[in-house]
Amino acid sequence: MITGNASIQQTTTHKVVIPFYIYASLSLLAACVMLLLYTDVFDQHHFHPKTLAITHTMALGWGTMIILGASYQLVPVLVENALYSERLALISFVLAAIGIPLLVYGFFVFNMALPARVGGTLVNLAVLAYIINLILSIPRHKSRNVHAIFILTAGIWLFITTLTGLLLVYNFNDPFLPQNSLRYLSLHAHIGLVGWFLMLVLGVGTRLLPMFMISKYTNNKQLWIQFVTINLGLLLYILFDLASFPSASYMLPAILIGYGIFSFIWFCRKAYQQRIRKKIDGPMQISLLAVMLMIVPFIVLLVLILIAYYFKGHYQMGILYGFFIFFGWLTAIIMGMTFKTLPFIVWNKIYHKRAGQGKTPVPKALFSEKLFQTMFISYIIGFLCFATGLMTDITAMLKIGAAVLLMAAVFYNINVQKIVFHKPAS
Repeated sequence: MITGNASIQQTTTHKVVIPFYIYASLSLLAACVMLLLYTDVFDQHHFHPKTLAITHTMALGWGTMIILGASYQLVPVLVENALYSERLALISFVLAAIGIPLLVYGFFVFNMALPARVGGTLVNLAVLAYIINLILSIPRHKSRNVHAIFILTAGIWLFITTLTGLLLVYNFNDPFLPQNSLRYLSLHAHIGLVGWFLMLVLGVGTRLLPMFMISKYTNNKQLWIQFVTINLGLLLYILFDLASFPSASYMLPAILIGYGIFSFIWFCRKAYQQRIRKKIDGPMQISLLAVMLMIVPFIVLLVLILIAYYFKGHYQMGILYGFFIFFGWLTAIIMGMTFKTLPFIVWNKIYHKRAGQGKTPVPKALFSEKLFQTMFISYIIGFLCFATGLMTDITAMLKIGAAVLLMAAVFYNINVQKIVFHKPAS
């Protein structure tokens, strides 16, 4: 991710990282296929089996898997120390790769017995292996590295998310919690969305975005404030939810988390203004778009709190909220970062030993810029069409949006395969 001999020595082998990218790309494709086949479920409750299957394919198979792989590559660079165990990283991949489809299948057929329980257990073990690897990879003298702390804290929240999810799976058939599993579904989801995805995006984004724009802007004090406000907001939300506080009280944690989001957007704006590289390439454009898209689910969240019952029912807003997050800002930022990080990983595998011995391609030459632009346009059109269909309840718009999103996923996969299987010119 960062060029230079010192950084190359600290990077994790491609044999560990690349499988996560391939798995994630195929998961995005699978989720988009399900989105097209089962668009009719989006006018029903968000606890519908097909909706749960699509959501967890996006959350675990797409978002989490690619973030785990990128973390194994990035953390050693951040802390200037090799990953503690590449074998443990591969074990985490195998556990998650087997567990995720079992869990998704359990949701798809609405069988919360063996498939979902085994799948959920394997996912938890994968996350536990990931956290142990991170903890043992961070030297004591680097323990105050703000980006590393963001990533490690996000990993802990991920484990809390997967653990609560597994408890809800068990509670569905064999109740042992005070209330049914549906009661805790929103809590489970927001621990993952805020604690895992948002924390991770902020921790990694405030490092990678300035680096790729070659910006000198940095503000660790601002990052620590983001860290505190988001974690405090999430902790208050958990407390309020478990104590069944009135819905109006959720404005306080929402404001704290919202402050962290807008602070991150402000940070990215300052980094953009102070950049040295004036020309912004395609992957950076979609990544910066993703930063702005973070505002949309936050606005929807406020609407959920304030006027949920005046907008076609609480569940409709919940589905819109989830779509904006998983198919909106999260997918956009992952798509953008894929084509900034994966080409370097593969380039490092093939060409770093040849550096200085002759002409070698630059990392961005490993993927098709034209195909990337086609994917970008397809993604934007598909996202807007599907979102319009959700807000207007027009089935045709949902189908069109899902079909175009599937096209974007196909283009994404083709370009990823082009990078992964790149061969040097003879």
